[in-house]
Amino acid sequence: MSSILIKSARPYGDDPVDVVLRDGVIAEVGNRLAAPSGAEVIDADGLIALPGFVDLHTHLREPGGEDAETIETGSAAAALGGFTCVFAMPNTDPVADSAVVVEYVYRRGREVGLVDVHPVGAVTVGLAGERLAELGTMASCPAGVRMFSDDGKCVHDPLLMRRALEYATALDVVIAQHAEDPRLTGGAQAHEGAVAARLGLTGWPATAEETIVARDCALAREAGAALHVCHVSSAHTVAVLRAAKAAGIHVSAEVTPHHLLLTDAVLSSYDPINKVNPPLRTGADTAAMRAALAEGVIDCVATDHAPHPPEAKDCEWAAARSGMLGLQTALSVLVHTMVESGLLDWRGMARVLSERPAQIAGLADQGRPLEVGEPATLTLIDPDAAWTVRSDRLASVATNTPYEGMRLPARVVATVLRGRVTARDGEVRW
Repeated sequence: MSSILIKSARPYGDDPVDVVLRDGVIAEVGNRLAAPSGAEVIDADGLIALPGFVDLHTHLREPGGEDAETIETGSAAAALGGFTCVFAMPNTDPVADSAVVVEYVYRRGREVGLVDVHPVGAVTVGLAGERLAELGTMASCPAGVRMFSDDGKCVHDPLLMRRALEYATALDVVIAQHAEDPRLTGGAQAHEGAVAARLGLTGWPATAEETIVARDCALAREAGAALHVCHVSSAHTVAVLRAAKAAGIHVSAEVTPHHLLLTDAVLSSYDPINKVNPPLRTGADTAAMRAALAEGVIDCVATDHAPHPPEAKDCEWAAARSGMLGLQTALSVLVHTMVESGLLDWRGMARVLSERPAQIAGLADQGRPLEVGEPATLTLIDPDAAWTVRSDRLASVATNTPYEGMRLPARVVATVLRGRVTARDGEVRW
């Protein structure tokens, strides 16, 4: 394995230092370090170094949805976005509800090699919410599944959710819930509020999220299980999470970049590019998401990267699929909403993008400190750069980004996975 000398990087935004990467680990940190023989030299003057980003919520679509994304293109988008690890959601075709499918996803991720791809196993067979999938088999197979979710659908049956959490305790894995009571969201098209009423769209009440989170926190307390709440969107849910954590319940939560930036005001154009589940909510909810992330009530950021083919978005609102691209824009949206506002510094960014998601998933080799002896897995960021989002220049097969034409701050300059540069200066290193 070749060596790398990173000159004058600023770990966590601190003072500049040189960093030598050798044999997949951080070998030296100091000033005026000499480049090892044959080493690649990266001039990082002015660049900030953070541990590689970990995304607990990515849709790579393969197998079965390759017209929207593949493990190869999704991995490329992740590496270009500064990610070194992604968790691939199970709503594929076939569903990742068996060892056969999760092992395929895991193997393909290793073959591509740009990021660590961890398959998320389905909680129920076929995501149907009727009977538990083989959680133990998936957890013990070579893919070593650490997280289970029916994301896109809520595990609504409380008895089934209770049993899943009990299994999770025994297996030492995490159950990630898409918190949405389907009895309250039938036919829903947008956040239930003034904008939806004016546009004539059926409302998705925030209560549908809050009530499931409250129920599942109680079930997790009883089971002694690790519960993770996907894509929190409501200020009311934040209050539930705060109370649950204060009570010692083992619950974590994520927020997406788009729920930190966008509100339901953008729906006035009826452009289905803005249709997402849970829906974009009010400015008050967005402000609550930012405050909760800064406070730590919401633990981390997850992209919910959800690519779709053109026909799934280029149609009338009611027929459009929910979801947005997120991997290559996540850092910039976070810098805009959290760093420029003063809510997070760069160490805080490391916490929400790297450290906490790695801890939640139980990863030993991701989200590690930038110190000698630790894995050489990191991201270099130009905090002073700015770029304009163009969907046709993104690595994903799909183009459904809500940020088309938007000028965003900060840029990923290089991504390094265990001592190997996987992306640099906007190009993937295959």
